[in-house]
Amino acid sequence: MEKEIRIYNYGFKELRTYLFVALFVLGNLLLPQLCHLIPNGGKILLPIYFFTLIASYKFGIKVGLMTAVLSPIINSILFGMPALAILPAILTKSVILAIAAAFIASKTNKISLMNLLAIILIYQVVGTLAEWAMTSSFYVAVQDFRIGIPGMLVQLLGCYFLLKLER
Repeated sequence: MEKEIRIYNYGFKELRTYLFVALFVLGNLLLPQLCHLIPNGGKILLPIYFFTLIASYKFGIKVGLMTAVLSPIINSILFGMPALAILPAILTKSVILAIAAAFIASKTNKISLMNLLAIILIYQVVGTLAEWAMTSSFYVAVQDFRIGIPGMLVQLLGCYFLLKLER
């Protein structure tokens, strides 16, 4: 089922851009902390991508890319997660996610499970290939597909329902 939604695309000169970025980065700081209370919660639930997907889909490429870049960096600085060794792979996947979400949202102006599934598959497959190139380890690169399926499902369903809440 698809629902037409309003897509915003704020500019760099608008205060709203930075307020939304701050809000989504805060979400991407808090959600991983909650998930890390569960053993391997970060690896299983992939929380660092959740609010980046919403930011990019609803508020466009500028809010999405700033959220995608700032969230992992600030998390790494404040909490040591993601570890510096995997930060490039996380940043790569986050940026791919932001670009894919903003692009699909702008082309369809609809929220659907299929749109979100396409975004998740794009950022995971392309990100996995990039991570494999960075690490030279296929086993490490496919970790999200080995143990992160619950997180992808949370992204799919959670983001779908949050994006549908538009007033």
